[in-house]
Amino acid sequence: MEHKEQELKKGIKLHTINTDKFKTNLIAVFLTTKLDRKTVTSNALISAILRRGSKTMPTQEEISMQMEEMYGASFDCGLDKTGDNQVLKFYVETLNDNFLPQGGENLLKISVEKLLDIVFNPITENGKFKQEYVEQEKSNLKQRIEGKIDNKARYALDRCIEEMYQDKPFGLYKFGYVEDLENIDESNLYEAYKKLIETCKIDIFISGKINQNIEEEILKNENIMNLEQRTPDYVVSNNNIKEKKQENTVTESMDVTQGKLVLGLDVNIDNEDLKYDVLVYNSILGGSANSKMFQNVREKAHLAYVASSSYLRYKNNIFINCGIEISNYEKAVELIKKQIDDMKKGDFTEEEIENAKKGIIATIKTIEDEQDTEITYYLGQELTNHVISVKEYMDRIQKVTKQNVIDIANKISINTIYFLKD
Repeated sequence: MEHKEQELKKGIKLHTINTDKFKTNLIAVFLTTKLDRKTVTSNALISAILRRGSKTMPTQEEISMQMEEMYGASFDCGLDKTGDNQVLKFYVETLNDNFLPQGGENLLKISVEKLLDIVFNPITENGKFKQEYVEQEKSNLKQRIEGKIDNKARYALDRCIEEMYQDKPFGLYKFGYVEDLENIDESNLYEAYKKLIETCKIDIFISGKINQNIEEEILKNENIMNLEQRTPDYVVSNNNIKEKKQENTVTESMDVTQGKLVLGLDVNIDNEDLKYDVLVYNSILGGSANSKMFQNVREKAHLAYVASSSYLRYKNNIFINCGIEISNYEKAVELIKKQIDDMKKGDFTEEEIENAKKGIIATIKTIEDEQDTEITYYLGQELTNHVISVKEYMDRIQKVTKQNVIDIANKISINTIYFLKD
């Protein structure tokens, strides 16, 4: 496997991952821009509009038909919140040219052209987006935003983040807000799209068996030629010591049969190298089936149906998630706090550290087993300016000691306790 990157123009990069491991090529385009209350909804809507059609493939049906003709290629798109950025994602997966009938077309080149056309050459009418498409996607987005309460566990996590990051970009909901939709029309949305394309960070990834000419072919692509260089408007995720806050408790009532408890923890580090220690800490606390949360809160005390934790490295937060009986709230919070305090005292074994390392390393090993996971891994490096090989990543985990984990435990504080009850 060989990962290379090339700046096509200022703010626009091509990343190639040349590998014999897969029978498919995966092409991805990422548009990265700052999370902003004024644009978060329109950007989410743009992501949905672009999948509706391009000038050469003016309908979703046409896109599907052309993908089918390309030996069953597939097109997909999505939206992420990565640190303080909103990332619009577009993918085409296609059969590798080596597996086509002899004398077949250059499917990689065609796939790249189709994807770039969808992202940079959308279907328009009279110099704006198609009104029919905009109205339909506004309705779809409204349903999606309103439907966020359907997944109560995800809703509780989002609300905890919202409380922790009030009036800050990371507190925004990545799909935006219903109240913004009424002021969006096909004209101002197209203007927002043009501004996004002119100012965002653009990363093009190609994973698979790649021919030597692909960089030259992309540079000659009309859509790429039409793009201007830019100083991209995005946030490099970095480490900042968090302002020490008084523990905040937020309780919300809804029609639920099971309470959803989320504790948002601040990890007060300003060194990228300490994040490997945090990964081991999180695994011991709640990141695996052998963790303190799972064993002590769920299995032994029977205080939770679900008890786990996850580390959000872009923002240096750990989130503890529990599904509990509503009446067990105080007992559960008390026992969770005990697990956090026990970690500070070093109340965990060398065996727990080794098990945590093994679990993390097993996960790291899978990065190169899936093309989209590998692309996401390299995009993460691009957005943090922190480059590390998969092997070095595993080596760093292996070097974490018990004292390292104790040191991290003592840099952690509870920011917010959020409880969703009846």
